[in-house]
Formats: sequence, structure tokens, C-alpha cells
Amino acid sequence: MRSRISILSILLLSAVSATAQEKPKNYKQDIDGTKLSFEMTGIPGGQFVMGSKKGKPDEKPVHTVSVAPFWIGTYEVIWDIYEPFLYKDFEVTHNVGAVPANVDAVTRPTKPYLDMTFGMGKEGQPALAMTHYNAIQFCKWLYARTGVFYRLPTEAEWEYAARAGTTTEYFFGDNAGKLGDYAWIASNSDAKTHKVGEKKPNPWGLYDIYGNVAEWTYDQYLPEFYASVKDKSADPVAKPEKLYPNVVRGGAYNDEAKDARSAARTASDPAWKQLDPQIPKSNWWFPEAPFVGLRLVRPSVTPSKEAIDAYYDKAPIKDF
Repeated sequence: MRSRISILSILLLSAVSATAQEKPKNYKQDIDGTKLSFEMTGIPGGQFVMGSKKGKPDEKPVHTVSVAPFWIGTYEVIWDIYEPFLYKDFEVTHNVGAVPANVDAVTRPTKPYLDMTFGMGKEGQPALAMTHYNAIQFCKWLYARTGVFYRLPTEAEWEYAARAGTTTEYFFGDNAGKLGDYAWIASNSDAKTHKVGEKKPNPWGLYDIYGNVAEWTYDQYLPEFYASVKDKSADPVAKPEKLYPNVVRGGAYNDEAKDARSAARTASDPAWKQLDPQIPKSNWWFPEAPFVGLRLVRPSVTPSKEAIDAYYDKAPIKDF
């Protein structure tokens, strides 16, 4: 278990000294060669109590975790930003000038055999139904485009950002009846995603952290992982070593309120590809998971080039 926890210091390298926990400044990231940009919100480092005494068994035991400062996407990644990565011809037509060779060299997803928006719309809408591998390769494309290391949040980072300094079941308290002011869930979504940023943000300025689409984290889903984490551990992470399951957080447009809490954990499932006719099944898409998307993280300390390559360049694991 120690190797699962220590991977962050080797691979993600976001830790900083306890005296440097200040909030990084918010910024807008332009995507070089395009007219596209996205916003990143600075999150101060600190300690928080992870998990829930009232929640499911996999949310226990509650434990104190310290997290280094980082930036996280103000919004979920939208199709406007994701689509140039998916389709080279689309990227070429929307690029200002030629696509740089290092960008062109990034491996892109196979074209899906169905409409991956599932009729829910594209402009301003969260990108969805990508695999964990696909999400990381998108981060690699962004790195080629911007020179900035982006990655998936760890479970600890995601929950810390969602809680925004609170200890209640939701960042606005324990009354689930207020969730509709902040999130698109089963009770108000009309069974579809919505444009990001239409609901109220959490206290740290993050929109749709609950609902709309659930969001990938980097971690392997281990139901009893919390029991292995020492109290006051720094940046714990369960290194993903298997194809399934990985942790998804935040709940989606088709979830009930109980699944859209700060501590709620969801595990990816092979059933999300059950109808995929390809053999082997696609490394890139979950045709039965139109409820999964992603939010970007940038650590406050940039890892070495070797560590960045190690994060991005893992070979995909064949599905079954």
C-alpha cells in the first residue's frame, strides 16, 4: 500500500513546503494557435477531514489529509475545448496557422461509432463519455499545446476543492433540498447535461462541482483505501494499476442527491462499455457512460520532464 500512496511524490510532484500554502492566483489559459481558452481557479494548500461519518462504508474512516496548493478548472471541460483534440481535421480548420509537429504527434482517440454527445448538445456543454485513458491523453494534448502540465485531480484534491473549507455533507450544509441551486441532478436536469456555469458556484468559485457530469480522478477505486491512509498524510493517492475500477466524483445529471455529496465515491465499471461492438473494446470511449466527464488540475510545482512523460505515456490496458 505504501507504493500507492508515495506515487504522488514521484509522479505528480505537487507537494510544497508547509510554509508555502498560499492560494495561487486564478488565471485564464489560452490554447496556443487557437482562439480557445479556459479558466483555472487557485486552491490554497491546507488540511481537511476526508470522508463522511454518515456516508457509505467506502467513505470511512474519516481521516485528516493535507493537500498542497494547486489550480483546478473553474468549470468542467467542455466540448469546445475537447473536440480539437479528438479530431485532427477539426483542429486544422480551427487552428491559426499550421498545427505544430509536437501537437500533431499526440495520439488521438479513434472516432466513435455513435454521437458521443447523446443529443445533449456541444457548445458550452461538458465533454463526456471518455475513458480514464482518454482523459489523460487529452491532458497530454494540452501540454503539447500550452507547455503547461495538466492532469486529473487526485481524490483528495477533488474532495478538498469541493468542500471549500466546509465539513458538512455539501459545501452549503447538510440540507440536500438546497442542491438544486448548485447542481443539475436527476430531480431538475430533465435527464440531460446543461451548459457549464449556469448554477451557483461553491465558496471557492467552482461551478458544477456537484452534478452535470461526474468527474474523473486519477485514483484507483479501492473501497477500503481510507483505512490504509495514515492520519495527516500528505497528498495521498491510490495509483491506478488496473483498468477497472477508477474513482469518479461529484455525481451527474442522472444521480440522486446522496450521490452528489462532497464525500461520495463512484467506481468505473466494465458495463459502461457493454454495447461496444469492437474487439478488443475501445481504449477511448464509454458509450454507456454519458454521465462522466472531467475537470483539470495543475500542480503548483511543475514536475520534471521525466515525471510528466511517465504520467502521460503509460500504454493503455486492453479491455475485455
